[in-house]
Amino acid sequence: MALGPGARWAVDVVAAGVVVLWVVLRSPEPDALAWAVAAALGGPLAVRGRWPVAVLVGVALAGAVAVVTGLGQEVVALALAWALYPPALASARSGAVGALGALVAVAAPGVAVAVVPGLPLVPGPEGAESFDTTPVPALLYSAVVIAGSWAAAAVVRDRRRRAAELAAARTARALAEERLRIARDIHDVVGHNLSLIAMKAAVANHLAEHRPGEREAALRTIEQVSRSALADVRTVLGALRAPPADHGLERLVEQARSAGVTVTARHADLSGLPTSVRVSAYRIAQEALTNVRRHSRPPRCRLTTAVEDDRLVISVVDEGTARPGPPGHGLLGMGERVDLHGGALHAGAAPGGGFEVRATLPLGGAP
Repeated sequence: MALGPGARWAVDVVAAGVVVLWVVLRSPEPDALAWAVAAALGGPLAVRGRWPVAVLVGVALAGAVAVVTGLGQEVVALALAWALYPPALASARSGAVGALGALVAVAAPGVAVAVVPGLPLVPGPEGAESFDTTPVPALLYSAVVIAGSWAAAAVVRDRRRRAAELAAARTARALAEERLRIARDIHDVVGHNLSLIAMKAAVANHLAEHRPGEREAALRTIEQVSRSALADVRTVLGALRAPPADHGLERLVEQARSAGVTVTARHADLSGLPTSVRVSAYRIAQEALTNVRRHSRPPRCRLTTAVEDDRLVISVVDEGTARPGPPGHGLLGMGERVDLHGGALHAGAAPGGGFEVRATLPLGGAP
């Protein structure tokens, strides 16, 4: 189960506290130097999710100092492994560079401690393995821990990539199936009715002079069939073009509330906007509210529409806790509608917390 941003930050804070206490409690004398090294080594881990690269660099430098001073040598490799994981998870290149840098940050001062007299500055506890007493096992241990962090991040990164590729393939397949269904329906409606219209038109043309009564009947049949065909085509395409005439955003909010979603709504007056923009705004809000109802616990959100500088902004902020699950096709559909207007779509963390879908539709470029 994936942790949310708040939970991940709490885990990082706990890890930072453990490293700081480890360094201080394992020091022969917990003086100002011990506290300074502990804070430099463990403190940055609390914000590794926000500044992963900077934290890794800072922890690597603090780790080198810790090895040379002899304070917290046992926990340096663990701190570096914890700091290495986010950059390694972000990309293979940053992971490889980070892992190499972490190994150098441990190995270089470790070798110096092993060969330079007078190092480390603070002797470690008796019987404890360290770079001055058992340099080879200490280096091997550090290498294994750091390599393990890099390998774990690589495995998770590969799994996420495969999951994203699978989701993209499923989305493409769903779109292709939907387009095929629509094409099949239109083919059936148009093909059948146009063939009937063509046949009746030929009959009417043939009977124009000889049997006027039957000619009128054929023309009436053509009219009826053509009207029926148009109605069928509108039925097939109606869901793709526009919402029903009596369904505005207010009705959409009412439907969401009746389905158990707590919606706080603030609407701008959209009556003077182009029809295509209003239709896209409706569909985007509809999909976002549907996602809140399906995936959020409790289902609670804010819906806002505003006209700013010749553009319409639609924002739906999910204030509940989203349940983890595979991505659906809704965001892709919203993105396609936004692209039609040359706008922009943001779907991610909201500034004040929660998950926000924010679409910007330019009014001047509306088709």
